[in-house]
Amino acid sequence: MTDFQQQALQLASQQNGTDWLADLRARGADRWAAAVWPTRKTEAWKYTPLLPLQNDNPARWASVADCAWQQAIDPIPVDATRLVFVNGHFRPEHSSALPAGVARFSEADAAQRELIRSQLGTVMDSSLHLFGALSDALAADGVLIHVPRNQTLDKPVYILNVSTPEAQPAMSSQRVLVVLEDNAEAELIEHYVSGDEKQNLFVTAMTEVVVGNNARMQHYRINLEQEDLLHVGGVHVDLYRDARFLGFALGQGSRLKRIDYHVNHCGQGAHLGLNGVYLPRNRQLIDYHTNVEHKVAHCTTDEVFRGIIGDSAKAVFNGRIHIHQDAQKTLAEMSNRNLLTSPNAEVNTKPELEIYADDVRCGHGATIAQLDETSIFYLQSRGVTRAEAVRMLSFGFINELLNEVPEQAIQDYLRPRLTALFGQADEKLGQMTYE
Repeated sequence: MTDFQQQALQLASQQNGTDWLADLRARGADRWAAAVWPTRKTEAWKYTPLLPLQNDNPARWASVADCAWQQAIDPIPVDATRLVFVNGHFRPEHSSALPAGVARFSEADAAQRELIRSQLGTVMDSSLHLFGALSDALAADGVLIHVPRNQTLDKPVYILNVSTPEAQPAMSSQRVLVVLEDNAEAELIEHYVSGDEKQNLFVTAMTEVVVGNNARMQHYRINLEQEDLLHVGGVHVDLYRDARFLGFALGQGSRLKRIDYHVNHCGQGAHLGLNGVYLPRNRQLIDYHTNVEHKVAHCTTDEVFRGIIGDSAKAVFNGRIHIHQDAQKTLAEMSNRNLLTSPNAEVNTKPELEIYADDVRCGHGATIAQLDETSIFYLQSRGVTRAEAVRMLSFGFINELLNEVPEQAIQDYLRPRLTALFGQADEKLGQMTYE
């Protein structure tokens, strides 16, 4: 066991969480203690070293800082039920009144507790996901979204997770459980932000989603934290008959940022639509691992991820679609396109198809390219500066995916911020040449 595992285990043992989740925490602690720490020879972590965790040596649990985070961070102006967490701790003064079906674990009634006990930790297999085991061990509180049969949430649920500077390395944990019964509908926005100050925080954030027969889930996961913050998270989904899960992910890089999507097609007719954008720069790292398990017949998957990697940043994309033997009539497509705006930028992409059925239509592809000098010259010939031309072409590379975001408030929130992000590198980009 590494020093980091030991210290994380000690922090987990000091948690003052709800007693009725003690079994989950104990099971997670046992799996975390027994887990083999990944190395560069571990395929799933081959391009994402965990040295920032080992070197920082977290020594205490993050406490809530009484800071004026509202001045530094603008929430998405969406008409939604908002829950605000600062360093993993709930802040009711900044949150909305919770509607029926939405509750914190610590305030759940008897029926909600029974639902949480029966579902939490069942979608995410913590024996396969190292930091899922840690999340189980740290499960002191969380958010439950439960939509009964034939009902729809009146408003989206917007979970705003704010990270603030800490005096010494610290940990923060977030857990979300969504249960949609048959014919139910819900929309969830997970937003991770921090101020511009250097962060000394490790965030682990796991979301589990159960989408019942003919139910529909719209999900957003937006990671816009400061680049020193460490973040490891995951979204784990079970889809039953004719269920639909539509997801959008957007992430800036940091010293360590790893997001896993694991989706199980458990019922015929289920559909997954997942779009993602990653934008590391400077010396940042971002890693998206997706795994889609087609276990039954007549299911569909449409997965598109695009990345713009600048400066000396590094990106990793590993997308896997597994077609089981009984998953006949499967239709699955996966695409990963990457744009390098610097000769020092790096991306490691690995699309995978593992097929054991013989009546399927599946395809996957990955591209890595630089900006087209002909296009840049054309824009310059029309009076556009080189820096502005580079920014326009970069934004156009991901604009198609932004246009497909159903929530207009999220589109309006992201566009000026991404434009400013590209604009920060105008001088360097304007002078960039490729050999």
